[in-house]
Amino acid sequence: MTSTTEQTTLNAVPFGTTDMTITRVGFGAWAVGGGDWAFAWGPQDDGEAIAAIRHAVEAGINWIDTAAVYGLGHSEEVVAAALKDIPEADRPYVFTKAGLVWDEADRSIAPRRVGKPASIRREVENSLRRLKLDRIDLYQMHWPAEDGTELAEYWQTLLDLKAEGKVRAVGLSNHNLAQLEAAEAIGHVDTLQPPFSAIHRETAELLPWTRAHDTGVIVYSPMMSGLLTGAFTHERVAALPVDDWRRTSPDFTTNLDANLSVANALRAVAEQHGISQPAAAVAWALALGGVSGAIVGARSPEQVDGWLAAASTQLTPDDAGFIADAIIAAGAGEGPTRP
Repeated sequence: MTSTTEQTTLNAVPFGTTDMTITRVGFGAWAVGGGDWAFAWGPQDDGEAIAAIRHAVEAGINWIDTAAVYGLGHSEEVVAAALKDIPEADRPYVFTKAGLVWDEADRSIAPRRVGKPASIRREVENSLRRLKLDRIDLYQMHWPAEDGTELAEYWQTLLDLKAEGKVRAVGLSNHNLAQLEAAEAIGHVDTLQPPFSAIHRETAELLPWTRAHDTGVIVYSPMMSGLLTGAFTHERVAALPVDDWRRTSPDFTTNLDANLSVANALRAVAEQHGISQPAAAVAWALALGGVSGAIVGARSPEQVDGWLAAASTQLTPDDAGFIADAIIAAGAGEGPTRP
């Protein structure tokens, strides 16, 4: 894509060995998939979602991360609607994922992790149709398959789709070190998408491998699904819609007090920098060496404005130490306490 003047205002970095250069933050489209499925965020307003995506692109964000399973196809449709009237030269890159197959007859059932080549090929065609694209910029295996398909088989399928021109680059999401090594032995892993935040820090152990192999890294949930934004309390969790997956997550229940202590530390750092707390949470994740970008969700233009500053904020060693002390004192999460 050709950048506009507005799109050059945000910091951007090379995305591994792909031919893409991406902004340090990208728009995450999980929540905008809407309600009424196993991992929903409750009912959503499509009009607000479309406005949020367009606002992010106008602000300079040059990539969107979605997945076929988000809203059971609906997130990809919302992304397509948002990009419909944007000139081709100004459109952001679109990243999506395969490997989670749902039951059309019962939306409440958790999707199955399927890696069969024929299934992935059906998925890519459906995603291209919903997104109204001729080629997907990044196609990722969402989770390791649990249907008996070997990693070598589903990874080769993604590599074949790249060779055929259906997709521009291919990556893995939620895969461990041994799985990365197995895939790399077959064909280059262009990108990795792991979770990473000041609470869930375990996947930092993958970064030495990705740096050594020039694999681009986009982390998800840097705000811990809203938990680190300053918007959450016990009362807020109790008031979440009944179909919001966070109501029963240990991060929002059993471990809530410890996690809110980390959120409070991020608020203090945000005040020091004159930025929002969501932006501080994202900046913490971006400070980890080897992270290309962070996926950040939004359901309104105002939420986009809340974290946009993360793309150009650099935390100081003192900031990192202050947050590390809070993590240790609270006993929150696992993994390195400093980015």
